[in-house]
Amino acid sequence: MARKPVKPRRATSAAKKSTKTATKTARPAPKAPARKAPAPAPKRAVHQPPPPPSVKPTVILVGADKGGVGKSTVARFILDFLGQNRIRARAFDTEAPRGTLYHFHPDETTIVDLRSTADQMRIFDTLMSSPERVSVIDVRAGGLTPVLATLEEIGFFDAVKAGEFGFILLHVLGPSISSLDEIDVVAPYVNDADYFIVKNHVNDSTFFEWDPQTHSKYFENVSAAGEITVPQLDAQAYEKVEIASTPFSTFVADRTAEGRPAHHSFVLKGKVYSWLNRVAEAFEDVGILDLLDVGKKGR
Repeated sequence: MARKPVKPRRATSAAKKSTKTATKTARPAPKAPARKAPAPAPKRAVHQPPPPPSVKPTVILVGADKGGVGKSTVARFILDFLGQNRIRARAFDTEAPRGTLYHFHPDETTIVDLRSTADQMRIFDTLMSSPERVSVIDVRAGGLTPVLATLEEIGFFDAVKAGEFGFILLHVLGPSISSLDEIDVVAPYVNDADYFIVKNHVNDSTFFEWDPQTHSKYFENVSAAGEITVPQLDAQAYEKVEIASTPFSTFVADRTAEGRPAHHSFVLKGKVYSWLNRVAEAFEDVGILDLLDVGKKGR
């Protein structure tokens, strides 16, 4: 006798729940969303000083044919002035064997003899290659006219006229007529120079001859770019700077030549500081920085 097929049994509700639970368990868990990396903290701005001005190779000649007019004082100030304006400079002292400028600025200064061809080459053959874009030449007393004649002989003025170099002549004069007579002698050499008359009050003398009639007599044959008046520095302050044998700015900073504390008088430091500011204003007013800064001058 044939057997009837057996119908499959329906799963009970408990079995269904068990199957669903197992199915759910077997499914992979959903992935957690990827966490974004934290944004980097913004960098703090670091103050960067402006780059030094772009300067054409320039010669600053400080001189006079008459002695005792304080030309080395002017040259010493120029080196301080350039340093304060972040303009690299080198200096040459023609007062051999032991020059005044070298005494106060030995790190920047070389003693030379401009009558020597080797020393002429040492200065002018390196104008383009030297990292110091400004060369300050302190001419010994009585040597201005011979130096200008030498510059003409080697073709320096032609190079200035062609725009290869800048040339600033600071002609330091005293209050006497003999000092003013130098203007006629210098006139033929300064056609292409930035020529400045410097009235240096090294003592209590006044420039009594500089009345309009005298001025027109001596300046009719020369074109000066400007006149600079250097006020007198307090005698005691000047003496203390001489004894310290440091640049004016180092004296004001109360440092020795070796960089140690100097303990100078507060009053005398103040007098030198005020004098430096007055002289700096006089040089700025005639546009010395504009002549050196290519960005401003557009050279």
